[in-house]
Amino acid sequence: MNASEPRGNRLDPWFDSYAARAHNMRASEVRALFSVVDRPEVVSLAGGMPYIGGLPLEEIGEMMKRLVMERGEKALQYGSGQGHEELREHIVEVMELEGINAHADDVVVTTGSQQALDLVTNIFIDPGDVVVAEAPSYVGALGVFRAHEAEVVHTPMDADGLIPEDLETTLAALKAEGKRVKFLYTVPNYHNPGGVTLSLERRPKVLEICARYGVLVLEDNPYGLLGFDREPLPAMRSMSEDGVVYLGSFSKTFAPGFRVGWAVAPHAVREKLVLASEAAILCPSNASQLAISTYLTHADWKGQIKKFREQYRERRDAMIRALEEYMPSASWNVPDGGFYVWVKLPDGLDSKAMLPRAVTARVAYVPGTAFYYDGQGTNYMRLSYCYPTPEAIREGVRRLAGVIDDELETVRIFGTNGGRPSGQVDFPSPNIV
Repeated sequence: MNASEPRGNRLDPWFDSYAARAHNMRASEVRALFSVVDRPEVVSLAGGMPYIGGLPLEEIGEMMKRLVMERGEKALQYGSGQGHEELREHIVEVMELEGINAHADDVVVTTGSQQALDLVTNIFIDPGDVVVAEAPSYVGALGVFRAHEAEVVHTPMDADGLIPEDLETTLAALKAEGKRVKFLYTVPNYHNPGGVTLSLERRPKVLEICARYGVLVLEDNPYGLLGFDREPLPAMRSMSEDGVVYLGSFSKTFAPGFRVGWAVAPHAVREKLVLASEAAILCPSNASQLAISTYLTHADWKGQIKKFREQYRERRDAMIRALEEYMPSASWNVPDGGFYVWVKLPDGLDSKAMLPRAVTARVAYVPGTAFYYDGQGTNYMRLSYCYPTPEAIREGVRRLAGVIDDELETVRIFGTNGGRPSGQVDFPSPNIV
């Protein structure tokens, strides 16, 4: 091999040519197992997939047909890097339900809120910078932070969400160490995976602490309109326009297939987000944006959200009843919105090691280690109730309980199966968002 030829290894001749950040990217250790989840005999309690069957699909099909027939030349053309103004005006209307007073110019439309996460991280994070995130935290965000070579430091939650006193302790310690904390990443409503909600009393406390330490708040809020028994809480963005970047999405309240999300940011940050988005994708899909606008204009979207809330409440109740019946040795939260239950397993069990045996028993979940940057969470799992029917949820929990009982018997006979290596983070796939 001469000097002009690439050097690498036998598996990848370009290995030595990758940027350093590419070596931080890892495929999910559980993704291969989820390839079997689509088999009809497997009950998946893993995926955060909305119940699309609850939508009026025939009515939506007619809307999309009219969109192409009447506005096809615009819908199928390039658009603005910031997003179509018509949709941005609709987004302002949606955010008013959570007390956000914004203008369409404040909104940047993105390809799902996952791209918004990537854009914010791209413009703020240098290698080695710190992101403070709840423990546990959304696996898709952890993947983005790792890809941008950030250090993630977790701060605890309890039944009322992020704990302000522990957040201040964390920020003070990082400041004393000379670390640069760029932002706090938080999912305040119906947390993924924790299922808890940041209390109304704590929200201004968290904002005040972050403002005092000069730390931006990145508020990721895909579930905020999906509370079961109460109206939406005021967004943190409604309490601080200069200190919060707000991320929203239509994936959970309408349909993820359109891949439409958004960010609302202070003016200077918004401008950089637009530039970063243009550099990455030129512009978000006009067809998807106008499809969403058409839906919001002609459909009873508020009524549809109410139906989703009722459907997901029914599924939540089915899961809690099944857990009470079949898994009394475990403990869990009872979420009042969103998609997820966070389950703590009995001592000695390892949810990641147990997953292959669960899939063999025709049930799937997401191990707790996926939701920590530092390898915590071996005795936790996330169960999702949004997609399966109540009957399937009950059967899935029954199967899972059998696996857990077998694992407990193994531990009783042979002792604990030990912890997992630290620093292992599962990157997201469509099955575990």
